Amino acid sequence: MWRYIIKRVFIALMLVFVVTSIVFLVIHLIPGDPAMLLLSGGGVDPAPEVVDAMRRRLGLDLPIWTQYINYVTGILQGDFGTSFQDDHPVAEEIAKRLPRTIELILAATALSILIGVPLGILAALQHGKYVDRTLALGAGLMLSVPVFVTGTLMVLLFAQELRWVPAGGFVAFSRDPVQHLIFLLMPAATIAIGFSAAIFRMTRTTVLETLKRDWVRTARAKGLPRSVVIRRHVVRNAMGPVMTVIGLQMGTLLGGTVLVEYVFNWPGLSGFLVVAVESRDYPEVQGIILVISFLFIMLNLLVDLLYSVLDPRIRLE
Repeated sequence: MWRYIIKRVFIALMLVFVVTSIVFLVIHLIPGDPAMLLLSGGGVDPAPEVVDAMRRRLGLDLPIWTQYINYVTGILQGDFGTSFQDDHPVAEEIAKRLPRTIELILAATALSILIGVPLGILAALQHGKYVDRTLALGAGLMLSVPVFVTGTLMVLLFAQELRWVPAGGFVAFSRDPVQHLIFLLMPAATIAIGFSAAIFRMTRTTVLETLKRDWVRTARAKGLPRSVVIRRHVVRNAMGPVMTVIGLQMGTLLGGTVLVEYVFNWPGLSGFLVVAVESRDYPEVQGIILVISFLFIMLNLLVDLLYSVLDPRIRLE
């Protein structure tokens, strides 16, 4: 077990190093001079010496390998640099926005699991019947609708027509817990609609496959109650692939909630990334992408470890 854990942790750390290097190189290959963009914000054409002075102040005049060493050294010290736009520490801005995005993803994931897993098990147990066909059709429809369409429709229905909840916004939990949860509800539900459909499909497929296994037939032949067979011998063995899907979807959502955050005016990390890219703010873009990549890698590491707990055969590979 420990050998498997050490191996997976080592691979994860190597991936973090590779991602760090790739992010730095790709960002510096993007066309556009940040110094020129900063100085020409009002449509003014800055003088070359002014641009050179700005480049020196931002450290862009240094050789690329020197910038890379400074970048890695800063990361190891927990310093992602300062924003080109307002000289604000990037780490502070990320620390402020990241919990909001993580909260949104966790809320959506919890809703998706509560909906997708039970319905997937139910559909598998009712395979070929009316319930199964209805749920499968509903899941297909939920997966086919883009998230920004779902979000817009929810705003029109629940905020504009029914006036049950506000159209969007954000209030800190410490300031007003109830209002905070109300603002969180619609964006989380918007993400959960497609997410739960993906979980439903994988749960249904894996449960159907597990029901055909020899050990399930053996358990039934022993005379074990159907509920015990389903709970102990089917569901647990079917959850491995489902957990993989959940982990991958959560990792994708770390940088994929841009449209949801935009529709509902949720001040998370994804929307912050779009603004940073548009302004060619290297430290902000590098810091955000690095944090998202690190969390994605760590999330997949956690899924691998949990998978090995559910299925001991994985540890023997």
